[in-house]
Amino acid sequence: MILQHNTTDAFYRYPLGALTAGSQVRLRVAVLGPGEPDAVELRVWDGKEQYFPMRSLGARDGRRYYEVQVTVSEKPCLYWYRFEGVAGDGTRHILGAPDDSGCGEGRMGGTTDFQITVYDPQYKTPAWMYDGVMYQIMVDRFFHGKGTDALMHAKDDTNHPELHENWNEMPSLNVSENGDNFATDFFGGNLEGVRQKLPYLRELGVNVIYFNPIFTARTNHKYDTGDYMQVDPMFGDEKALRTLCEEAKAMGIRVMLDGVFSHVGSDSVYFNRRGTHGEKVGAFRDPDSPYKKWFTFKNWPDDYECWWGFRTLPNVNEMDEDFRRYILNGEDSVVKHWVRQGTSGWRLDVADELPMDFLRELRREVKSVDEDAAVLGEVWEDASHKVSYGVMRSYVLGDTLDSVMNYPLRDALIAFLMGRKTAGVVARDLTALEHNYPKPFLYSLMNLMGSHDRPRILNVLSGNDGSDIPRDKRAEHKLSQEERMVGTLRQRMMLRMIMSVPGMPCVYYADEAGMEGCADPFCRRTYPWGDEDKQLLSYYRGMIAMRNKNQVLRTGECRFIAPCDDVLGVIRTIEGGVDALGRKAEDSCAVTLINRSARTADIYLTSEDLMGVAEIVSDRDETHSVRAGAFCVKLAGMHGVTYFAQKA
Repeated sequence: MILQHNTTDAFYRYPLGALTAGSQVRLRVAVLGPGEPDAVELRVWDGKEQYFPMRSLGARDGRRYYEVQVTVSEKPCLYWYRFEGVAGDGTRHILGAPDDSGCGEGRMGGTTDFQITVYDPQYKTPAWMYDGVMYQIMVDRFFHGKGTDALMHAKDDTNHPELHENWNEMPSLNVSENGDNFATDFFGGNLEGVRQKLPYLRELGVNVIYFNPIFTARTNHKYDTGDYMQVDPMFGDEKALRTLCEEAKAMGIRVMLDGVFSHVGSDSVYFNRRGTHGEKVGAFRDPDSPYKKWFTFKNWPDDYECWWGFRTLPNVNEMDEDFRRYILNGEDSVVKHWVRQGTSGWRLDVADELPMDFLRELRREVKSVDEDAAVLGEVWEDASHKVSYGVMRSYVLGDTLDSVMNYPLRDALIAFLMGRKTAGVVARDLTALEHNYPKPFLYSLMNLMGSHDRPRILNVLSGNDGSDIPRDKRAEHKLSQEERMVGTLRQRMMLRMIMSVPGMPCVYYADEAGMEGCADPFCRRTYPWGDEDKQLLSYYRGMIAMRNKNQVLRTGECRFIAPCDDVLGVIRTIEGGVDALGRKAEDSCAVTLINRSARTADIYLTSEDLMGVAEIVSDRDETHSVRAGAFCVKLAGMHGVTYFAQKA
């Protein structure tokens, strides 16, 4: 005996998606196969176990249907449920579903337990995130601003910084066998350079800048924080940051910082392993240091806990009272200080390695300074039920993060474009993810294609990211003309889809210029000013402009479709004068399609799917009219298109 239950089908579950605490939900299940139970009950778990009898709706097509309506928990939680058959003698057995049943995502990918995200009704995220187009910048690699000489502020000789004379040189490879990054080569990019390039970013259509860490640190990647309260002199100073934020704000652009709070640098003022800050400063050199209890020493000073075994990154005890006062709740704490300087919030490095209570306090403190400031976390998996260190954590309930980096979307689109998953599988996976996220969270996601932690997206989509090349040979790696052509076509399709789904699309600096590069450090090359791929750059401008122009692409309801294995689509709609977030908006409809195959595909879209419209117009001004209740469109191989519906 098996069951049929689809968490993404309103017949089986209504309302769909995440629910506010105390809401009601109707659940249905179909039971088929031999050995029909005498009764079916719903078993739920929200911290305690409960059972609810389901009423029979009768039989149809060889299936017997059961239904129950329940009130979910009054407190935010993950509300798990499953269906159990009960025999006349009281014997129970769990009703499972086949792996290909389309049931949606259950506990840990299983097919017997299903999840409803129950979140705080007061949960809201900054509205600007819904309309955001983000641009990620590693300051040292973006632009060297004239009128300053950041290279004069190089570290002291004990750090041996390498100062590149040629902006277009390759970054130096200085990574240990276990992955610890010691790189101290710099190119001279600075905050003044970003300020001078604000007109470029505005023309591109960007309205949010996300900086990789900008605080003083020994390495060029800056994730080994040296002093949370000082902008690295290589980049400028606090005044330079304030000036940048002020001028960016005048152009409608916000600035977000990278917060690295799970560890610090071994060369930091707090640890001072190298003695850079004097002999009686830091936990490594002074057993009476006020910072010593921030760290866990097994045998002081040489044996200490560090992040992923990297000796350059000693772990901190995030829940230490003094550390929390310094970072979170002091009058001039780190998270509050930099918001007061004009920034719009924080992207939290390895957020899933920070204690939940730390995240809750961080959110409260940041919002106490500016309710409109954002708290965005680095979580690589489904953030509704992420398992970290053996514990399931949910970041979507309204008490920790505003949203997260959307790696599941990135991974799914790459898998589709590279032929590893069909459109149907990807549409199902993305729909399940969407239904696990509250709408304020979903519409605030950071939808990235590339990042500093991965090879350049052009390399990934070309099928040649250099991962099979020895690390010391990757600097010379270049794509062939054919690889670059194929990679660029796929990059365009992925960009179109990223611009068509809920959340903030994010451009990793120089991806729009056609930058190539293998994994770190070669994905962190300098922006190729004057040597951009002009056609790709123009395409990026066009796609961002399309999103910025059309409200439906930002806050319309969302539905993924798969017309065939090789074509993935998303339909966005605003109906009844209200968008997906309950705000007033004009009725509209858009559908984006991407075709990964080399062949032209004939795609049929029903008028009913597109709000009963009579005509659709593509972003290339191609018009199609409804015939026999449907539109037939031809989609060229390895291309994408976005249609906007016109009401009859």
